Amino acid sequence: MTLVRFVSADGKRVVEAEAPAGTRLLDLAQNNDQPLEGACEGAMACSTCHVLIKPEDFDRLPKATAEEEDMLDFAYGASRTSRLACQIWLTDDLATLEVKMPAASHDMTGR
Repeated sequence: MTLVRFVSADGKRVVEAEAPAGTRLLDLAQNNDQPLEGACEGAMACSTCHVLIKPEDFDRLPKATAEEEDMLDFAYGASRTSRLACQIWLTDDLATLEVKMPAASHDMTGR
């Protein structure tokens, strides 16, 4: 199980949720009322599931693919520790993970 701490964009609200290995971070976030749209449903055609990973946790995740890096170029407020939640799958090796919500998002799907 992984304990995920979702931190609001302003840092004032924290929601904790546990999930087993194999859970997609986007699904866990949406199931816990986090403001991640995921407009493309994980097809990496938008950046509406962009999150900021705590720096200490970022290096414990598998590296982003070139396709994900390209999509992050369109993410609002992207930083060195930005990832798309649709591309992060929880593993047994990941006991905890802290994720901060960005202040806004860009929907690249044109909807």
